Amino acid sequence: MSQSTFDEDDLFGEAAAEMRSEVESHLADARAALPGADAVWEVEADNALGALNSLKSALDTGDAADHLRAAKKQYVMGERADAFEDADDLEAEIEEMEELLEDIEDAHEDVSDLAGTLPALRSALQDAEGEEDDADEDE
Repeated sequence: MSQSTFDEDDLFGEAAAEMRSEVESHLADARAALPGADAVWEVEADNALGALNSLKSALDTGDAADHLRAAKKQYVMGERADAFEDADDLEAEIEEMEELLEDIEDAHEDVSDLAGTLPALRSALQDAEGEEDDADEDE
């Protein structure tokens, strides 16, 4: 039977290493859930509304926010417990991921707004064309 060590410093070191590993794992999962660069750049559609809807779907971040939240929770716990010897890289990566996720969500909202506006705009333009045709016929 192997002898286990229950020294508090050793246990704390193990726990800190596990926390760091969890933060890194959640960050990797968040990155994996983000849309691919080609997915938001190359869309196939027959018209502008189709392109916007395709882009809106491509900008879906899936579970990235949940993974980022989990990473941040583990990071905050580790920071407050002073468990990390050097966590500047984790902090920087979390901040970068937050900014990227916010940019993607902003773009998704912009595309959604435009996709919602475009049909009404098209209808108004068709009505205007119809009124112009009616005016031409009256002359």
